Amino acid sequence: MDPAALRAEFPVLERVAYLNAGTDGPLAAAAVRFAQAELESELGEGRATRHFERRFELQGRLREGYARVMGCSAEDVALTTSTSEGIGAVMAGMDLGPGDEIVSSDQEHPGVIGPLHAARERGAAILLVPFQELANAVRATTTLVVCSHVGWVSGELAPAELAQLDVPVILDGAQGSGAVQVDVQALNCAAYAAAGQKWLCGADGTGMLYISPRWRDRIRAIAPSYISFEDTTRGLESPLKADARRYDTPSLSREAAAASLGALEVLERHGLEDVLAHGRAQAATLARRLEESGHTVAPRGDSTLVAWEDPEPETTRDRLRDEGIVVRNLPGRPLLRASVGAWNDDADLDRLMAALEPDTRTWRGEREAAPHARPA
Repeated sequence: MDPAALRAEFPVLERVAYLNAGTDGPLAAAAVRFAQAELESELGEGRATRHFERRFELQGRLREGYARVMGCSAEDVALTTSTSEGIGAVMAGMDLGPGDEIVSSDQEHPGVIGPLHAARERGAAILLVPFQELANAVRATTTLVVCSHVGWVSGELAPAELAQLDVPVILDGAQGSGAVQVDVQALNCAAYAAAGQKWLCGADGTGMLYISPRWRDRIRAIAPSYISFEDTTRGLESPLKADARRYDTPSLSREAAAASLGALEVLERHGLEDVLAHGRAQAATLARRLEESGHTVAPRGDSTLVAWEDPEPETTRDRLRDEGIVVRNLPGRPLLRASVGAWNDDADLDRLMAALEPDTRTWRGEREAAPHARPA
C-alpha cells in the first residue's frame, strides 16, 4: 500500500487533519463520483424498471463486498442502515423477556443500550460488567451476550474468550469493520452488526448485519418488507427468503449503495488488509506520543481509536476544529477521541500534538501541584 496515494483519494485531507472516522469516515472523491453518476442517471431516465434493476444490482455487489469485509458468505449478510438497526433487529427478533438474562458491558454505545432497555422493559434481566470481564460473567442462567467488538470509548478489544461460549454472542462492530480484521467465523458470534459510513467511508444510512446460519432460526424477522419475500405474489402465504436477505432494511437508495460500494472499492484497490494494518499502526503511534507528552491515554487495544483525558473536552474539541483538526469528545466523559485511519499521515499527528501542547504544559503543572487530583 502507498499511504500517500490512499490519502490522495480523500480531498478533505488537503486542508483538515480529519481524525473522526469513528463517527463518519472521510469521503473519497471516486465514491462521490459514483453516487453522482447514479443520480444523474435517475435524473435523466426516471425511476422505473431499469432503475430498480440497477438498484438491486448495486445492493447485491455491496452485500458481496460487506461479506468480504466480515469473512463470510454473502448469503449470511443483510443490508441495514446502521449498526444500531442491526443490533436492534436481532435482539427484538429473539423475543427476549422474562427468564432471559443478558450480559453486556458498562461502557456500551447507545446503539446497544437502546435494545437492552427494550429487553428489560419486556422482562429480561440485564447484567452489566466491566468490558474485560464479559466472558467471566457468563453463567448457567445467561441467555445472551451483547457487546462491542471494539469499544467505542477508547478502542479496547472484546475478550477473545467470548468465542468459546455456548450462548449466542451479538457483537457491535461499529468500530470493527474497516478498522480491524474481522472474521465472524473465528469470532463465533451469532450476529455481527456494523456501519458503512465509518471506517469503510461509505454513505450515511448504510450498514451490514451478519447472522450465523446456526442461529438464524432463533432470530425472527421483525418487520418483513417487499424485499424480504422470495415470492410476493402469494399474499400471506408468500415465503420469506431463506437466508439473511430476509432481514434487509426495507429501502436502501441506489445512490447510497453506489457511494458505499465506491468507497469500499477504493479501500480494496489499495489493499484492505494493508489499510487496516497501517491505520492501527498510526493509532499506536499517536497513543505513544500522547503518553510521552504527559497525557493520560485511556485503556485501548490494537485498534484505530485513541482517547485521552481532557479537563474541558468540548472546549478543546471546538478549539481544535477551528485549527483544522477534527476529533470528537465523548459525552459524559472527560475524554477526547481521535479515530486514526490509514489515510492519516504523520503530518496529521504532528498537527494534533502541536495544538495540544499548551494543554499538556497546563496539565503537567496542575498534576505537579496536586499529584492526586484528577480532571473533572
